[in-house]
Amino acid sequence: MTLLQKHTSGKMPALRLDHCVIHVSDWGRSNDFYARVLGVEVLPRQGGYTYKIGDILLNCHGPGISPILVARKPVEPGNSDLCFEWPDTIEAAIAHLESAGVAVERGPVATRGAKGDATSVYFRDPDGSLLEFMVYPTAAG
Repeated sequence: MTLLQKHTSGKMPALRLDHCVIHVSDWGRSNDFYARVLGVEVLPRQGGYTYKIGDILLNCHGPGISPILVARKPVEPGNSDLCFEWPDTIEAAIAHLESAGVAVERGPVATRGAKGDATSVYFRDPDGSLLEFMVYPTAAG
């Protein structure tokens, strides 16, 4: 069955987010933060960098980058909101942030994600983008 046949039959195939874009103001500061705090692999890309986390990419716009195709209102430094599923307890997420010198802005708080009820902590990247570590109950026990 082709994608068109699946779509016209009312059964859209499951989509998966491949990558999204963040904008950073300082490559060195952001590369260090995302590698230390999120464990990304920092990879060169078109005069800048991209951050690889497992099978997800955070493509970065930043100094010296002039992307050809962007949103009508392109992402600016500090205006992204990103949530990452933390694979351990929320206490472990908080301890990790503390050991990296990153302040928890809010949490732990009850939240809801794609898989259901969860607990989250919120913190910021060096430009002020809001980041979240989310833990689902199955990860905690």
